[in-house]
Amino acid sequence: MSKDIKVALIGNPNTGKTSVFNRLTGLNQKVGNYPGITVEKKQGICKLPRGVRAHITDLPGTYSLNTTSLDESVAVEILLNRNAPDFPDLVVVISDVENLKRNLLLFTQIKDLRIPAILVINMADRMKRKGISVDVPELEKRLQTRVALVSTRKNTGIEELKAIIENYRCLSCQPCMDIASIDPPYFDRLRKAFPNEDLYKLWVVITQDVNFTPLQKKLPGGEKSFEIKSRQELKKLQHRETIRRYQLINDILKETYRVDLKAAKGLRAGIDRILTHRIFGYLIFFLILLTIFQAIFDWSGVPMDAIDAFFASASEWVKTSLPPGILTNLIAEGIIAGIGGIVIFIPQIAFLFFFIAILEESGYMSRVVFLMDRLMRPFGLSGKSVVPLMSGTACAIPAVMATRNIESWKERLITILVTPFMTCSARLPVYLIIIALVIPEGRFIGLSYQALALMILYLLGFVAAMVSAWALNRILKIPSRKFFMVEMPNYKIPLWKNVFYTVVEKTKSFVYGAGKIILAISIVLWFLGSNGFSEEFKNADRIVTERVKKQGFTTYSKNYIADNLDRYREALDEEGTTPLGPQRLADSLDARQQDLEARALSQEISSYRLEHSVIGKMGKLIEPMVQPLGYDWKIGIALITSFAAREVFVGTLATIYSVGSDEEETIKNRMAAEINEEKGEPLFNLASGISLLLFYAFAMQCMSTLAIVKRETNSWKWPMLQLGFMTTFAYLVALLAYQILS
Repeated sequence: MSKDIKVALIGNPNTGKTSVFNRLTGLNQKVGNYPGITVEKKQGICKLPRGVRAHITDLPGTYSLNTTSLDESVAVEILLNRNAPDFPDLVVVISDVENLKRNLLLFTQIKDLRIPAILVINMADRMKRKGISVDVPELEKRLQTRVALVSTRKNTGIEELKAIIENYRCLSCQPCMDIASIDPPYFDRLRKAFPNEDLYKLWVVITQDVNFTPLQKKLPGGEKSFEIKSRQELKKLQHRETIRRYQLINDILKETYRVDLKAAKGLRAGIDRILTHRIFGYLIFFLILLTIFQAIFDWSGVPMDAIDAFFASASEWVKTSLPPGILTNLIAEGIIAGIGGIVIFIPQIAFLFFFIAILEESGYMSRVVFLMDRLMRPFGLSGKSVVPLMSGTACAIPAVMATRNIESWKERLITILVTPFMTCSARLPVYLIIIALVIPEGRFIGLSYQALALMILYLLGFVAAMVSAWALNRILKIPSRKFFMVEMPNYKIPLWKNVFYTVVEKTKSFVYGAGKIILAISIVLWFLGSNGFSEEFKNADRIVTERVKKQGFTTYSKNYIADNLDRYREALDEEGTTPLGPQRLADSLDARQQDLEARALSQEISSYRLEHSVIGKMGKLIEPMVQPLGYDWKIGIALITSFAAREVFVGTLATIYSVGSDEEETIKNRMAAEINEEKGEPLFNLASGISLLLFYAFAMQCMSTLAIVKRETNSWKWPMLQLGFMTTFAYLVALLAYQILS
């Protein structure tokens, strides 16, 4: 069997690099971070003929080796360091058939590093419609490499590409350009100073300030150390290099690339005028968001109910099928309840990522970035801040990392500090369960109240981010400069396989990441809720039984018995058993009532025991702080545990209510039936529900985000200020909302 091949995939943004990666690897891929740095690392395995496997690394997108951001620097460093674990045997450069001239700049630079490189011309299916023709044999001859025409949409050229990858050893490593021609005296001194190093590699190292090679070697004859030019002089040489490369590329394309302007057709300019219009553009974007939120609620209702019922049944099945004991209770009330509290939201999260993937695949997201730049400038943000803010709707952690392409430190810092206000997918489980409990199911002009509520919460997060940015721009006395550039890719029908991979990968990452935390916390919560040291906990059976005999059941239990008894009567009527005789009917109702009372008594004993357990005592300690917001000690515990991750809130309540319930009941129904005993009304009403929604809309509530902010700012000062301000602001807003609405 042949040796496996290490392949690096690189290309400009919007060239379809991800589509090629997905076609080559399918689902044989994994996502992580590069060692020691929080930049996403995507790898996969491609099976080639004769049992050869290609280990493919999808490098961050870059326009050239003259990097301007940390992501681009990671890609360049991998290509420079032959000792790196990911250093490739072969580089596959992905280009766009409509922007081949610009894409070839990166290709010629990589080839000059003397690494085997092949050129993939993607989106070949657009050539006929755009009037483009490419002389592939001549292009291969001029570039001294192999060229693959590929269409990931039509799935053509992929097998040819695999064959080229397998035979990469036949590729020429001759450079495209003599870098010394841009300044012969300077490069002659550089060659003498480092005679054993490749000249172009040295040039890239010097200009990027990455120190794989020591730059203080002595010149032959004991002369003084080699002196690197000033930054300004290096920039001039880089510009000269770019001009020389484009002269070379123009000469090549004159002979190999043709565009028939008469055959080219498209409505891109007209569509752009509408989608980026200063009025209609915002209106269209708003309607698209509203449609997305409506679909999230309408489409995910059935699978959510099914998942909710499944976990409730699974918990009950475990209790009835396994021998009674600690292990059975742990599985039924700790593990199953906790995991069920997050799995139930897979449909909504999957739909959210589905729509985001469609917007990105179609090319519309770049128009949104351009459109929103007009809103960013008055608030002291760079146009590039839009990308992290939009990314924040998925997760604040990669969104904070995405600020690395913002050149100004002030604009980058402000973006980092306000990004957590954006509604991330981790808030979605909290929003959805509370909205379902306190917002009615009616509709306004065809849109459900619940979808409108979710839309308002997203808008509140965005408004909070903008207002905070405006304030920080005036408070922080840091000089900054502003410029904004964004590429507008062509419109295209989304490639559904890419959308599928994105949804699967993002949803899996979300569930696995949250699941680990939730599982651990659920087990801890179950243990704390199932154990206690007070006499009340130990004698819960006797105390509650005596209290029920003297005072009767609680409001919740009375409602539970009455509601279930009414449903039982209705079921008997539908079955036609009433004519069998009043005595048998009365006996049946008596038996059902006794069963319900026994269940209610068991429930009250469990709730009383939970209240006097270890976690109950902890909750009671913090209850005075959360009571003014309309919360009880159970919600207080959920607030504390959700600092590990926002979505843990629902999992915590699922575990707490499961510990306190022997019923075969869904978490949603259990929360809806929770009663505030002091006021004799549902705990989750409009006032407390809105208060809770607003608290989570503005609170930090994410330990991982704090850690990444510390890493990106290299100080604990900013994340601590961020945590303090957001928590205080969230508490005050929630307090005000509850006091007004109640």
